[in-house]
Amino acid sequence: MAYDPIWMKETAKLNKFEFVKMEKDGLDVIRDIIETYAHQGYESIPEDDKGRFKWAGVYEQKPKDGHFMMRIRINSGIMSAVQARALAEIADLYGRGLMDVTTRQAIQYHWLRVENLPDIFNRLQQVGLYSYEACGDCPRTIVGNPLAGIDPDELIDTTELVNEVNDFFLLNRDFSNLPRKYKMSISANIYNNAHAEINDLAFTPAVKIIDGEEVLGFHAHVGGGLSAKPHLAQKLNMFIRPEEVLKVAIGVTTLFRDHGFREKRHHARLKFLIAAWGVDAFQTRLEELIGKFPARGEDKTVGWQAAYFDGVHPQKQDGLFYIGLNVPIGRLNAQEFRQLADAAETYGDGLLRTTMSQNIILTGIPEHLVDEVLALPVLQRITPHPKPFMSRTVSCTGNEFCNLAIVETKERARRVADYLDEHVTDLDERIRIHFIGCPNACGQKHVADIGLQGALVKTEQGMVDAFDIAVGGILGPNARFNTTLKGRVKGDDVPYVLEQLLRFYKQERKSKETFHSFFLRVGADAFQQRLTEILAAPIC
Repeated sequence: MAYDPIWMKETAKLNKFEFVKMEKDGLDVIRDIIETYAHQGYESIPEDDKGRFKWAGVYEQKPKDGHFMMRIRINSGIMSAVQARALAEIADLYGRGLMDVTTRQAIQYHWLRVENLPDIFNRLQQVGLYSYEACGDCPRTIVGNPLAGIDPDELIDTTELVNEVNDFFLLNRDFSNLPRKYKMSISANIYNNAHAEINDLAFTPAVKIIDGEEVLGFHAHVGGGLSAKPHLAQKLNMFIRPEEVLKVAIGVTTLFRDHGFREKRHHARLKFLIAAWGVDAFQTRLEELIGKFPARGEDKTVGWQAAYFDGVHPQKQDGLFYIGLNVPIGRLNAQEFRQLADAAETYGDGLLRTTMSQNIILTGIPEHLVDEVLALPVLQRITPHPKPFMSRTVSCTGNEFCNLAIVETKERARRVADYLDEHVTDLDERIRIHFIGCPNACGQKHVADIGLQGALVKTEQGMVDAFDIAVGGILGPNARFNTTLKGRVKGDDVPYVLEQLLRFYKQERKSKETFHSFFLRVGADAFQQRLTEILAAPIC
C-alpha cells in the first residue's frame, strides 16, 4: 500500500469484514479465480473469498448452489457495437441468454459458473470492458450522461472526463479498500440525468464569471445514498473546472478511505461521515488536502427528467437523431441485444447507450434512416413508443436471483405495469413506479412517484409477499425522498390498490397537475387516508 491505513491502529473498533480485507486485498481474488478456483470448482472457494468475489464484480446468486451474478462496468452507459456483441456472446455462452440493464447503467448476468469466469474476463478485456470493482468496497461504475457528446442539453461533453476518473480508480490499490461501496456520478446535462443526489460524490453543471469571463464547470455534491437510511447529497461550496474534477474526486475518496466509519457495516457509507462532520467541516478537510477552490457559481441544473428518453429526438449534430428505447423492467435477451448492436452499426454511429432508468438509446441516426430503424422487428418489444406505465416501471433483481431480496420483483413489476396500462388508460401523466425487494434499494424506490418495497405478511395460508407503498419522490431542484404510507399491501392486491390511488390522483388533480405537484399540494396524509379506505374495503 502506498498510503497509511490509519484505521488499522484501532482494530478493536473494526467490524469483522475489515479483518477479511486486511488479510487479503479484494483485488487479489481476481488472480485466485483465474489461477485456482476456476480449475478446482465452486467447492474450493473459501467463504471469505466468496465475500471478496465482489471486487471481481461477482456475487453468489440465490440459492447459493454454485451460480453467480456479474455486473459489467460501462462508463456513462456508452458502449460500441463491438462491445455489445461481445456482451451478447457472453450471455449466450454462459448466462442462459439473459441480460439486465441496471439502475447504474451496467449490464448484469446471471447463471454464471466459476469455471466460466476466466474466459468471461478475457472476452471483456479484449473489447475494453471489465467487471472488476463493479461491486465491493471500492469506487464502482461511474454513472453519467448517456447522451454525452450528442446532447443539446449538456454544457460539456463529459465522456473523456468520466473515462479519466474511471481509469485512475480502476484496479488502484490505494483505493481498493474503502469502508463501504462508493458511487460517483458525472454529468453536464441540465436535467440531472445521472441522479446526482443519490451518489456518494456527484458533479453537476455550473458556470461562474471569473476574471470577467464565463467559465463552464461543475458543482460537487457529497454524501448521497439510499438503502435503509437514505440521504440526499449535500452541495459543497466549490466551483470546479473540468480539469480539476479528478483532483476533487481523489480528495473526497481519500477522506472517505481514511476517516469513513469502519465499526459497523450498515453505518459505513460516506453519507454517515458527512452527517457526523457536517458538510462545511468536510469541505475544510478536503481543501486542506487539495487546496482552496472558488466558491460556487451558478447552478445550471433546471429540472429532472429521470433519465427517460422515449421516442425520436434531434441530437446537437444537425441531421442526426437518437432513439430512446424502453426495455421492459430492464430485462432483455442476448439475441435482442445483438440485434440492437447491429442496428447501431448499420444505421447509426455504432454506439449503444444504457440509462439509469434501465433503458437503451440508439444514436447518430440520419434523419432519412429513422423510419427504417423504427420498422426493425427488435423495436417492436424494445420499443421507442412504450405504453405509459410500462415505460416508467423500474425493478431490482428481486429474490429470483438476489440473496438479499425478500420478494420477487421483476415479473411482478411487469404484471403490474401491464394491468395499469389496461385499466388506467385516461391519464396524460407518466407515473414513475419502482419496485425493490429489500431495503438496499437497488431499484431506487425512494425517488419514485410511487415506490414499493417488498415485505412479508402473515395470512391464514401462511406468509405471503407484500409491499409497503411510498409516494412523492423526486430528484433535481427541490429533491425529496418519498413518504412511506401505513398499510402493507399483499402482492396480489398491488395492481388494484395502485389503480385506485391513481384514480384518486386523476379525480382530485388540477388541470395538467403532475403527480408530484399534486402530492405536494394534498400531502401524504391525503394519500394515507385514501390507502386506508382502499384496504378497508373488499378487494376484488
